[in-house]
Amino acid sequence: ICFVVTKSFLLTCCLPFFLMGMRYYFSRKVILHYLDCALHTDMSDIEQYYMKPPGSCFWVAVLDGNVVGIVAARGNEEDNTVELLRMSVDSNYRGKGIAKALGRKVLEFAMLNNYSSVVLGTTAVKMAAHKLYESLGFKHVGVVEHYALPGMTRSLLERMFFQLRYHRYRLQLREE
Repeated sequence: ICFVVTKSFLLTCCLPFFLMGMRYYFSRKVILHYLDCALHTDMSDIEQYYMKPPGSCFWVAVLDGNVVGIVAARGNEEDNTVELLRMSVDSNYRGKGIAKALGRKVLEFAMLNNYSSVVLGTTAVKMAAHKLYESLGFKHVGVVEHYALPGMTRSLLERMFFQLRYHRYRLQLREE
C-alpha cells in the first residue's frame, strides 16, 4: 500500500524500521513512566504500604548477600482475599525456583491469616510467568484488553504502538 501511494521503494523499505522504532520508543517510554510511578508510590515506602497495614507483608529473597527477588501481599478485608503484588526475580536468577518459593510464601501467609483466596494480576507476556502461577494452583479468570499501566497517558500514538493485556488469576483456599 505504501508503494502504491508514494511510488517510492526507499520509503516503502524504510516504513517497517520507522514503525519498529516507534514501537520501541513508546514501549520504553511507558515502562519507564510506570517504573517511575512505582518508585514514587508503594516502592518508595515499603514499610508504610506493605508492613504496617494489617493483612499485608513484603518478602525479599536473598542469595549470597544479594537481593534476588521480591514479593508483596496486601489483604482486602471486604472480600477476604489477599493480593499477590510486585513479584519479581532478578533475570540472572530466574528458573531456579525463587519465584515459586516467593509465591508459596504468600500462599502460606494467606492460609495462616485465614484468607479465603489469593488473587493476582499480571501483564507478563512470557509464558513462564503464567505457568508459574498455574503451577502454584492459580486459575486464569479473565483478561482485560488494552490495559493502561499507571503513568500511561493513553495518547493516540501510545495506544497505537503500545498495548497490554492484563491477566487475572485466583486461587481459592477455602469456601466462605
